[in-house]
Amino acid sequence: MMQEPEIRMCGEKKLVGLQIYTSLADDNTVAMWQQFMPRRNEIEAGVDELLYSVQVFNGGLDIEEFTPRTVFEKWATREVNDFEGIPKGMNSFTLPAGLYAVFIYKGVTSAFFEAAQYIYGSWLPDSVYELDDRPHFDVMGEKYLGPNNPESEEEIWIPVKLR
Repeated sequence: MMQEPEIRMCGEKKLVGLQIYTSLADDNTVAMWQQFMPRRNEIEAGVDELLYSVQVFNGGLDIEEFTPRTVFEKWATREVNDFEGIPKGMNSFTLPAGLYAVFIYKGVTSAFFEAAQYIYGSWLPDSVYELDDRPHFDVMGEKYLGPNNPESEEEIWIPVKLR
């Protein structure tokens, strides 16, 4: 069971990395991260060692309409101070500022579906918040031990606004 989220304001972030369009049914996320990880240090203007996995849903995430075939934009990134010297084959992305519900997820990536069911099916409908039409993202720091490690921890940032 996940704990209650912390509600946090996030300032605008400049991110650089790789981008794909994918769906849950045809998920190419692992391949993208396998390409990104050996190249992440080519990003010279990096702010820190944190990694950002960003999901962009065109027109916002509609839980009622979302299916395993719904295509969305997915990014593997690092935060940068500026967009100077972006490595070949990588792109820039500006994450807009806003309010987020921040959940700590501990476990293997393949079991995240249960956490998502709690966030979108229980916590959100029972809260004073609703989804905002901004990117969703995950932050992986030193407690992130890889997608298959049950002790791995990451932050799940869900864009919210007051109802």
